Amino acid sequence: MEAALTERERFQADHGIIGRSPAMQEIVDIVRQVAPTDITVLISGESGVGKEVIARALHAASKRSARSLVSVNCGAIPEGIIESELFGHEKGSFTSAVDTRKGYFEIADGGTIFLDEIGEMPLSTQVKLLRVLENGEFMRVGASVPRKSDVRVIGATNKDLEDEVRLKRFRADLYFRLRSVNILIPPLRDRREDIPPLVEQFVKEFTEKNDIKFAGFSDEATEELLNYDWPGNVRELRNVLESVVVLEKGKLMTGDDIRRYLQPVRVESSERNLPVRSNKTVEQAERELIYRALVDLKSSIIELKDLVEQRTMNPANNNGHRDPVEGAGSVSLDEMERRMIKNSLERYRGNRRLAARELNISERTLYRKIKELNLGV
Repeated sequence: MEAALTERERFQADHGIIGRSPAMQEIVDIVRQVAPTDITVLISGESGVGKEVIARALHAASKRSARSLVSVNCGAIPEGIIESELFGHEKGSFTSAVDTRKGYFEIADGGTIFLDEIGEMPLSTQVKLLRVLENGEFMRVGASVPRKSDVRVIGATNKDLEDEVRLKRFRADLYFRLRSVNILIPPLRDRREDIPPLVEQFVKEFTEKNDIKFAGFSDEATEELLNYDWPGNVRELRNVLESVVVLEKGKLMTGDDIRRYLQPVRVESSERNLPVRSNKTVEQAERELIYRALVDLKSSIIELKDLVEQRTMNPANNNGHRDPVEGAGSVSLDEMERRMIKNSLERYRGNRRLAARELNISERTLYRKIKELNLGV
């Protein structure tokens, strides 16, 4: 007979909060305490630790649960339109404003608004957010009459906002208003006792979803999961387990098997990769990252081509046999690129996420190159 669940365990089960570490138990207690109130909450932690899970639990356990929870990724909205997205706009207020439009604060009226990556919000917008927090008032872009919105605000950030305040990239008054309650979620590497229940839950989800019988993990594979640092936190763990369950056809995973899925992301110590302040739009930033990835890939291809040239020009290094191509000059960069991508995809059985990681390019770039090179995989 199973022991009865405690109130805390029942709350976790009801709201999808997985974890048995002391840190997670403390977080659950804070959520239970503040959820029924309208107090503003700031959730901090690295990317992928599960900040949105906590935000959803705060809303679901609140008196506003019957109304909407509106999630807004502040870092994904270009600076030029974020005020319109948050507060709405009047018809004709700018060139593309062909109709009057409600913003997220109006849509969330009576419910909760979750402002993810709030540390990315422009200073000019922070002033207007502070006004909403103080008295519930906001102004649509192009309007002259203020409006009211009754919302509970939950913010989340992977930045140290105290540092951002010192660097004058985040308003001090907004920071202190936001952090009425500050919930800090530790990275997964600092709460490894949460890994087994997370693994159990995710494997259960994926096997049921895909109708797969999964043989589980050997002791060595389990140790690999427990000892890995999980730089992508819970999100990375979830993605790895989904790949394992689906691609490995339910087999028992050994240590060698699981290590193939736990390759750390290569990060160059180049100055160009240091975080810098930028006024670029999200689209511009993504385009620049893709360009950099392509430059790195091209450099690798050129190096490989040089090796082919050396091998072709020196038959002795090729056991007396020439390369099956007529010469290094006959192998185009496109063909070399095609071979690298095709070999990587074959090595990882078509898993584009793992192939992109090995090639040190983004998945978006890999998808585009597959299409351009007509790989048909």
